[in-house]
Amino acid sequence: MSNITQLRCINCSRTYQPRPGFYTCPICGSTDGILDVEYDYDYINKSISRQSLASNREHSLWRYRPFLPVAQEGPLPPLRVGWSPLYRARRLGDELGLKELYIKDDGINPTGSLKDRPSAVAVARALAEGAKVVACSSTGNAASSLAGAAASVGLKAVIFVPGRAPQGKVAQLLIFGATVISVQGSYEDAFKLSAAAIAEHGWYNRNAAINPYLVEGKKTVCLEVAEQLNWEVPDWVVLSVGDGCTMAGAWKAWVDLKKAGWIDKLPRMLGVQAEGCCPITRAFREGTRVKPMPENTLADSIAVGVPRNPEKALRAVRDSGGTMINVSDEEILAAMRTLGRTSGVFGEPAGAAGTAGLIKAVREGIIKSGDKVVVLVTGNGLKDVANAIKAAGEPIRVEPSLEALKEALARYGK
Repeated sequence: MSNITQLRCINCSRTYQPRPGFYTCPICGSTDGILDVEYDYDYINKSISRQSLASNREHSLWRYRPFLPVAQEGPLPPLRVGWSPLYRARRLGDELGLKELYIKDDGINPTGSLKDRPSAVAVARALAEGAKVVACSSTGNAASSLAGAAASVGLKAVIFVPGRAPQGKVAQLLIFGATVISVQGSYEDAFKLSAAAIAEHGWYNRNAAINPYLVEGKKTVCLEVAEQLNWEVPDWVVLSVGDGCTMAGAWKAWVDLKKAGWIDKLPRMLGVQAEGCCPITRAFREGTRVKPMPENTLADSIAVGVPRNPEKALRAVRDSGGTMINVSDEEILAAMRTLGRTSGVFGEPAGAAGTAGLIKAVREGIIKSGDKVVVLVTGNGLKDVANAIKAAGEPIRVEPSLEALKEALARYGK
């Protein structure tokens, strides 16, 4: 891949040349030796420009192919991933007192979440390396995205999920023909078992916290934001945080664009975690290493008690001059209602957690009324209908008569 110069360990700064199956720094180990992908920006600028994108009709993440760790010619999965809408959220902005608020709805991706982006990159790389089986552990969204992408090209997918994974997400996996291993334990248990199985069988590793190329897929969400805002950088980018990979990817997009000379400033990043599982927020506030926490939140996609990629996320927040904030499950459920009521966007709990954090950050004066803000909605509400009903409540039940309807509407003040 002539667009990549090297891989760099974020811990010791040693550099390595990319090669199949090489994911972490052998000196620092799999926990601390997470790698960054570094690019040849001169090469990128010869291959793509802001002007060329204006006439590019490839409305998917592959429009940014020179910014991605895939062969510039080679097989790609056919599902249309990316180029999700960026809405000007006027009603929600008015309600919060924000003059310029945008919602990036990534729940419209093929399997309903932002995780389709890294899975598309994973499958492209697996095809290039001649892999027959791809595998990962997941709380649900990474699993369904990998299963869908693998099915589209005929790869076998083996997925490890904790027993608490929502049925809607498990159903997707099974429909896509994946081999689904429901691990009767925590996400950490599922991760450890998947790592052991991947090492034992030599499967392609889609675990985003280990495989550095997958963060590059996640960054496409903010490459799109930049283009959709006509390259005007927002003041804040707000998103939910689980293991830290999405935050790392979102920040990497802005850094890459600035290094390529496409933008002249960087946004501040606001990371949002659930109060019941917030190890990265705690490490940010205390200035310490991440310590394990229980996975005690209904927002399953960000319920990661032992995050595997926290340092990139912490670095993103600190380097951007941003901050971290926690929200309760009740605030997440309320944000799901607010997001739907004001914007017509249906987010699952983890997908709407960013909106909950935005609401809280405005209330606490972190985000000001004149700031230009983009909030990412990372997953579709149909992923977790049980919690959607918990957020919205039950329908009004009536007998099939106009009189009964009138009485019910009056009783509920409708």
